[in-house]
Amino acid sequence: MFQELSQSMAALSFVDIFNFCVFVAFTCCYTYQLFYVFVVLTRKAPKAEAKKNHKFAVMIAARNESAVISDLLGSIKMQNYPQELIDIYVIADNCIDDTAAIARNAGATVFTRFNSEQVGKGYALDYGLKSIWKEFPGKGYEAYFVFDADNVLDVNYFREMNATFDGGAKASTSYRNSKNFDSNWISAGYGIWFLREAKFLNQARLTLNTSCAVSGTGFFIAADILENAGGWKWHLLTEDIEFSASSITDGVRIAYCPTAVLYDEQPTTFRDSWNQRFRWAKGFYQVFWHYAGGLFKGIFKNERGYKFACYDMLMTISPGMLLSIISIIFNAVIVVLGFMGVMSTGIAIASSLSSIFFCLFNYFMFMFVFGVLTTFVEWDSIRAKTSRKILYMLTFPLFMLTYIPIALVALVKKATWKPIKHTISVDVSDFSEAGSLESSRSTQPD
Repeated sequence: MFQELSQSMAALSFVDIFNFCVFVAFTCCYTYQLFYVFVVLTRKAPKAEAKKNHKFAVMIAARNESAVISDLLGSIKMQNYPQELIDIYVIADNCIDDTAAIARNAGATVFTRFNSEQVGKGYALDYGLKSIWKEFPGKGYEAYFVFDADNVLDVNYFREMNATFDGGAKASTSYRNSKNFDSNWISAGYGIWFLREAKFLNQARLTLNTSCAVSGTGFFIAADILENAGGWKWHLLTEDIEFSASSITDGVRIAYCPTAVLYDEQPTTFRDSWNQRFRWAKGFYQVFWHYAGGLFKGIFKNERGYKFACYDMLMTISPGMLLSIISIIFNAVIVVLGFMGVMSTGIAIASSLSSIFFCLFNYFMFMFVFGVLTTFVEWDSIRAKTSRKILYMLTFPLFMLTYIPIALVALVKKATWKPIKHTISVDVSDFSEAGSLESSRSTQPD
């Protein structure tokens, strides 16, 4: 009996030690993001002012986007910025609709691309960039903007981003809002996530003068960065995160402009959402595999700001979700072994069951708090009725819980790029008016 008790205590100790180590790892790695919240709520973000206007090229990779691309092009034409300093290039990538014709009629220069082997936005951007260099040499572009075809821009977008570029930024992302936040709980989940990313990650990084991260769309890259790279060389499944990790590893700081407002369309079906987030999860694993080593080494370099930027980016791409999954699987195995009689201790089983519960519960509550905080802080920026804002901040943690099976499947299943259909056309003037109001408020502490 004494031997059985000793075995039971040893099993319990092992389970508790494992779960405690997981808790400590999470706490050490991500507590700094709570400090980010404090920074945003107590300090103003710096405001950039431009001394001159610069010349930009816009690159839009579009695949069968005839339903929405005219809205983006229209919002660019409405910019409160000299139109002669903005040239628009659309890469019609494997299109079978009239995206190219619509873009040409709207005044854009169109490059058509057909390639069934090199599929993805990164390849399309590389083709477009090299086509610009080949066909329009000597244009003197100082930076290149990247947008998705479903985007719509606030009328002051380029004016605000120009100020950030004029301040010396080599790359910068912008404030990402949703044009269909109130479609359903899925689109709202995306909307809250991107608002949280803009407000409580990138704005804090801007205020603390560290590096931000590019996220999908709505950013610029200085011309010399792309020229030195020899084109768009980032071709992993998440080319935006790859660019961010690559840039920070090389010591290039990515800025953020909270007053440049962009709206984009979010998926509304779970199938599209699964496909998109599955590709993201797989892409994050790829970026971690390729860049974690360089970022880890950067933490120990002499430059203080560079060291923290490397740490922050490493935590961004680190598979923290995977650690949660490992914890859940480990404790589930203990429970199964207990019920099968392989382990004789009920104490260890109870400990594992409670660990699984609290792992999921803590994740749920963490996302709930961030959903509520983001919704209330960005209340006036969210285009939805009050009742829907309240409803969707409650469903946000459920949306985030669906990442757990996605991250698990991404470990073992191959991912391919699958297009997300965009169908929501909007009145550009409505969004420009709303965005202008946001621009005047977004640098004020809430």
